[in-house]
Amino acid sequence: MIRSFNGKAPKIAGSAFVSEAACIIGDVEIGENSCVMPCAVIRGDMGKITIGSRVAVEDNCVIHSGSRLSPTGDVVIGDNVLIGHGAVLNCRGIGSHVLIGMNATLLHDAEIGNYCIIAACAMVGQDMKIPDRSFVVGIPGKIAGPPTEEQLWWVDGGIEQYQDLLRLYKKEDIEGSFGLKTLFHEGPDFAMD
Repeated sequence: MIRSFNGKAPKIAGSAFVSEAACIIGDVEIGENSCVMPCAVIRGDMGKITIGSRVAVEDNCVIHSGSRLSPTGDVVIGDNVLIGHGAVLNCRGIGSHVLIGMNATLLHDAEIGNYCIIAACAMVGQDMKIPDRSFVVGIPGKIAGPPTEEQLWWVDGGIEQYQDLLRLYKKEDIEGSFGLKTLFHEGPDFAMD
């Protein structure tokens, strides 16, 4: 479902892929060659969410802007970011070349630098600032050191895998396991009136 909210409509690049089973609401911009998989929810109803290029938002992720703690808090996600299944992001920003692991949680106003890995199930606390080239693990999240070159290679490999999937989804009109046709955008950027 793609819908406007309070006079703001999602803007989705023509080269992006958004599953029909995803939910995109309000003041959201999705960049070139990014993909949003089934059951992901991106709610730009309390602030703007900007997603860069080549970002993969996997199944069941939630990205939400603002909160009662920071009602005007926008979310900015850089380029080449892989957001794992079930991750919950209510953060301020994520740099580029970042992996957010499956079921990780980023709380209000957290900021993640470039070339970071947030481990599966890790919780980055409210207002926490993670510097560039950090590997974060645990609850509460702690910096375990820098990611290895091999770990960063896996980040880039995961992004490339999603670029391959994006091309396949856009090439074929696929019926999903629940009979839902995927929604993809060809041509000019999509914006609802």
